[in-house]
Amino acid sequence: MTTLLETKATFRAADAVCFDVDSTVIKEEGIDELAKFCGVGDTVTEMTRKAMGGTMTFKTALTKRLAIIRPSREQVNKLITDHPPQLTEGIQELVERLQQHNVQIFLISGGFRSIVEHVATQLNIPLSHVFANRLKFYFNGEYAGFDETQLTAESGGKGKVISLLKEKYGLKKVVMIGDGATDMEACPPANAFIGFGGNVTRLQVKENCKWYVSSFHELLQELEKI
Repeated sequence: MTTLLETKATFRAADAVCFDVDSTVIKEEGIDELAKFCGVGDTVTEMTRKAMGGTMTFKTALTKRLAIIRPSREQVNKLITDHPPQLTEGIQELVERLQQHNVQIFLISGGFRSIVEHVATQLNIPLSHVFANRLKFYFNGEYAGFDETQLTAESGGKGKVISLLKEKYGLKKVVMIGDGATDMEACPPANAFIGFGGNVTRLQVKENCKWYVSSFHELLQELEKI
């Protein structure tokens, strides 16, 4: 079992840091915002809570929620234009500092690629470092499901992405940062996990992880020790 000190040491020496996006890098849950925008907010928020709490598989929760929302391409684009995702305080500075130390940054999200790419662009993260779910649309723009072959659509998908990254880039020390159960489950294969409670506190994560932070400034302070 890794200790708090070991987790901090791994973070300082990381060659890659992987961030969850919803409620971590951004303040909101993208799927809940999309549901609100499409007029089915309450039903979907409850289902998100169950998914994050680990009471149903991720793919089941995603399928059920999208079947209720059925977002069109136009609605997704309008959401990003009218209600762009709000970056969590301190994330921009943290990503910049890590990049200055030549740490590779990846975004691994159970959310939607179109929204996550928008976030990546704001943070100067290459789009090739984005792993998220792809919505599918018919030629007329109507909802046609999601790409079930994406690793991020599966339970345990974030861990599978990290294994892939380690193999592809020869990474030795990978840290996963996120607010939810699916993020914590990605360690291992991640070498360390940092729980983030700056936007929402999930007790299962807070009680079971070695290092739990409520602000990205705590991570910036740790980087000062390098």
